[in-house]
Amino acid sequence: MQLDRRALLAGCGASAGLALLSTRADGAVKLFGSAALAPTGAARSLVLVQLSGGNDGLDTIVPFGDDVYRRQRPTLGLAKAATLAIDDYKGFHGSLKRVKAHFDAGRVALIEGAGYPQPVRSHFKSLDIWHTADARGRGAGEGWIGKLCAQAFANDTNPNLVVHVGSNVPYALNSSAHPAVSFVNPQAYRWAGGAAEIEAYEKASGMEDDGARAKKREGESSLEFLRRVLANGQTSSEEVRRAVALYSTDVDYPRTAALAQSLRDVAALVNGDTGTRVLSLEVGGFDTHTDERNRHDNLMKELDAALGPFLDDLGRSEAGRAALVVVFSEFGRRVAENGARGTDHGVAGPMFVLGHGVKGGLYGKHPSLEKLDEGDLIHTIDFRSVYATVVERCFGVAHDKVLGAKYPLLPLA
Repeated sequence: MQLDRRALLAGCGASAGLALLSTRADGAVKLFGSAALAPTGAARSLVLVQLSGGNDGLDTIVPFGDDVYRRQRPTLGLAKAATLAIDDYKGFHGSLKRVKAHFDAGRVALIEGAGYPQPVRSHFKSLDIWHTADARGRGAGEGWIGKLCAQAFANDTNPNLVVHVGSNVPYALNSSAHPAVSFVNPQAYRWAGGAAEIEAYEKASGMEDDGARAKKREGESSLEFLRRVLANGQTSSEEVRRAVALYSTDVDYPRTAALAQSLRDVAALVNGDTGTRVLSLEVGGFDTHTDERNRHDNLMKELDAALGPFLDDLGRSEAGRAALVVVFSEFGRRVAENGARGTDHGVAGPMFVLGHGVKGGLYGKHPSLEKLDEGDLIHTIDFRSVYATVVERCFGVAHDKVLGAKYPLLPLA
């Protein structure tokens, strides 16, 4: 018998962010309308969207008014007319029309220069730091959302508490106490296990050697543990499929865009009675060493076609309006373009925090394009301040218990 452990339960977690506002390198502040992160009647859901590969922040939020930008990117650089201007210095990539409309309505917080000290330019090592909120990476233990779940939901046994839509569960979701449900297609997500499969599962699953496994309860036998895991999987399957099958929305999600369809499923779970508090997605392709103009343009179109309708959809319900969406990447790209009309691994980059309960606008200080770290932007906000703010404001947990240290909280109100 072949058993799919990945389809079972994996890790737990997520990531998030918010901050102060500024328009350019001089740190001038600009605020927008919309309610701050105030408590609402509905429990807050956190939605994490990971842009894997290292999103080019300078081709996402374009500093068209900077002479250095134009000199360093003679073929890749975008003129003001090709952007959606925020001010006289920078603007959104021209394909982010729906995101910009939500920004203008006060529902998007743009956090500039997010990063961390002594940055790492390796995809895997940098992601480990983002996922654990610790320079030691996986050596620090569980993912930061796993630690958040342990503090905020210590007695919650809901198997759908954390959900990842995709095949590779991010380490941020790693938890021994609150393992995440993971699926690609919720309509096909189901358990076929039962009593007859338990013995084979015990031998084949390897869960006793899996650091991301669910923990046995005190006094629980191996057989009882396996029965409970399988039962949770069956219950979770039914609830997830029911929530997606019954979900109805007037919002048009492009059927040809995979990320958009995944976010539609996320909207169903946010609005469904599944008890899910953290949802995670990943979109790849952002390692644009070559042909960036074409590749990144398409990525921006995909991102806009997904996030725009998703935010529209979230606005239709109390649960949706309470949700918080965080978009992040493991690092940005270098300031200068390379010889293959692409950009290489960099350091700092923008984060987006979106939602109807977000105080939107420009947060943080735009990094200097002249004072660089070996050709890379120097971060102006530690991403862990973003995490700390979300942990406290959205989940009511002291952030040092989750992050292992204290970080400045960002003014959201």
